[in-house]
Amino acid sequence: MLTRNCLSLLLWVLFDGGLLTPLQPQPQQTLATEPRENVIHLPGRRSHFQRVKRGWVWNQFFVLEEYMGSEPQYVGKLHSDLDKGEGTVKYTLSGDGAGTVFTIDETTGDIHAIRSLDREEKPFYTLRAQAVDIETRKPLEPESEFIIKVQDINDNEPKFLDGPYVASVPEMSPVGVIRTALPNMDREVKEQYQVLIQAKDMGGQLGGLAGTTIVNITLTDVNDNPPRFPKSIFHLKVPESSPIGSAIGRIRAVDPDFGQNAEIEYNIVPGDGGNLFDIVTDEDTQEGVIKLKKPLDFETKKAYTFKVEASNLHLDHRFHSAGPFKDTATVKISVLDVDEPPVFSKPLYTMEVYEDTPVGTIIGAVTAQDLDVGSSAVRYFIDWKSDGDSYFTIDGTEGTIATNELLDRESTAQYNFSIIASKVSNPSLTSKVNILINVLDVNEFPPEISVPYETAVCENAKLGQIIQIVSAADRDLSPAGQQFSFRLSPEAAIKPNFTVRDFRNNTAGIETRRNGYSRRQQELYFLPVVIEDSSYPVQSSTNTMTIRVCRCDSDGTILSCNVEAIFLPVGLSTGALIAILLCIIILLAIVVLYVALRRQKKKDTLMTSKEDIRDNVIHYDDEGGGEEDTQAFDIGALRNPKVIEENKIRRDIKPDSLCLPRQRPPVEDNTDIRDFINQRLQENDVDPTAPPYDSLATYAYEGNGSVAESLSSIDSVTTEGDQDYDYLTDWGPRFKVLADMFGEEESYNPDKVT
Repeated sequence: MLTRNCLSLLLWVLFDGGLLTPLQPQPQQTLATEPRENVIHLPGRRSHFQRVKRGWVWNQFFVLEEYMGSEPQYVGKLHSDLDKGEGTVKYTLSGDGAGTVFTIDETTGDIHAIRSLDREEKPFYTLRAQAVDIETRKPLEPESEFIIKVQDINDNEPKFLDGPYVASVPEMSPVGVIRTALPNMDREVKEQYQVLIQAKDMGGQLGGLAGTTIVNITLTDVNDNPPRFPKSIFHLKVPESSPIGSAIGRIRAVDPDFGQNAEIEYNIVPGDGGNLFDIVTDEDTQEGVIKLKKPLDFETKKAYTFKVEASNLHLDHRFHSAGPFKDTATVKISVLDVDEPPVFSKPLYTMEVYEDTPVGTIIGAVTAQDLDVGSSAVRYFIDWKSDGDSYFTIDGTEGTIATNELLDRESTAQYNFSIIASKVSNPSLTSKVNILINVLDVNEFPPEISVPYETAVCENAKLGQIIQIVSAADRDLSPAGQQFSFRLSPEAAIKPNFTVRDFRNNTAGIETRRNGYSRRQQELYFLPVVIEDSSYPVQSSTNTMTIRVCRCDSDGTILSCNVEAIFLPVGLSTGALIAILLCIIILLAIVVLYVALRRQKKKDTLMTSKEDIRDNVIHYDDEGGGEEDTQAFDIGALRNPKVIEENKIRRDIKPDSLCLPRQRPPVEDNTDIRDFINQRLQENDVDPTAPPYDSLATYAYEGNGSVAESLSSIDSVTTEGDQDYDYLTDWGPRFKVLADMFGEEESYNPDKVT
């Protein structure tokens, strides 16, 4: 690049200074004043038969960039062979930059640059020149194209692209590994270096121009520094009430490295207190967080001392020879005394009390102490949120628990409530303990026979036969191993029909004492059984069992146990007997009611006859119902004319023709057939003379709109032959069979009817 620029500048000096001129052919006529340099000769018109002598035409100009002269910079000259110097030729310039950058003298053809040019902006311009006749304005020769190139000068210094430049150099790098590295560079001393780099252009007429840039060299960190505690002893104070798992303090070791190389791992050196505390690393601050693993007690131990070791988590093997990358510090923890609530001597108190114990009996006590240095008195009270507060009381000073009500084990066998102890010096500090009180059973209820209390014995039972096994039940909560004994009552032991056999397993059997029993002689037997328990005090009871004599089959299966069943057929159950009796009672009630009604009716008839003093004539001129027929003549009309009943017309015979004809309202035109029929139906329903027998009710209305007109045979002609049925053929295929039947006789064939 530099060589090319130098050659371009040399050419410009040579040509612009007049040392060299372009080669060109000698024109036929040349003006004496025409310059000999930077001239482009335009070929003129020649005669057809004239030989044209061609010369070398140079079609390129050069102009220097960044020209700073006071006059326009001369570029070159255009000249045509047809120009005789008489002023008849005009030169024109067109193309890239014509008129704005370059101008031409129309008479002489001199070209000048009217402003400073920059090769870095535009290296060349393409223009077109032409010679025209001044008078006719016609071109004397074809248009010619040429190029004006801008000559470069060394006016720009070299530049670095994409600066500033950043480079990384590991700290402590040895000399020679990276030539720009200084010996013993330490990132902890200085993290970044800035280097100024200059690029100089050694060529050019203006001398060497220089370009500079800054290179930022950042030292990358290596793990070349061990962690160090800023002090050898750390003092921490921790309240004894601190919860397990809580952070009780922080310590920190300093590592001048950065990033991953500065990560520290903390560990507690085994020794005093190592089992009570733990230490973890805070990833954000790289601090050692000490946490509590077990509870502290000021009254037991007031201080702990242990050592903590800090080491690099990521080691660099290149620096192992520099020494161990770890440090140790001592941690002293002082336990602070805290005013704590009282402490019960037991985590749970269990007590026992017998039921029905007198009110106010002390059944136990609780104890709580204040373990702080300045011990305080303790007060006790029952937690009122529980259910046991009404059954028990506690002495606030001594902590003794007593009954407040009579206890019933059968109602509640166990009580569970809480007692709270508080310090007198600070009542807000309280502790709670659960109390479990078991109510012991007292044998207060005698045992009784479990169901059933009634059993049965067959009439054909044998001596020594067990007819029933009984067991006992006790309302007391019987302890394990409770034993019940069974025996016959002493008053029933004299000539007993039955006895009790104790099986010694809390059950007993009812045993017969003779062969056979008779229901007719005695249906029921009552057997007193004495049951006794083994608790203290011993309780016993006498339970009477009812034994019913029943009829059984040969296998001992009971068939019947009722007395009335003796007189009933075999197999008739009590339920069936009751149903039969109920039916008989209902039938008797119906018969009695019917008889009473008949008697009441006859009595009314006799009373009426006695009161009537007139003779009654009864005609038997019909086939009525005889003497019981009272429809023929009503004597009530003669007795009291004011209460004459409605005339009851005989409905079993046709009425006389003396009845007046019913007046029917005229039928309106277009009346609906349904309304018409309903109207006639209502008239017959309310007409007392309407016959109940079969009759023909004729309605002179059949509705409107029927295309078939009337199909009734009432108004038909006398003979069937006079009727014309040809219209049936017009009714469609559904009436085809009917039309064939009533049409011409020869056209109907019954065999064809389907």
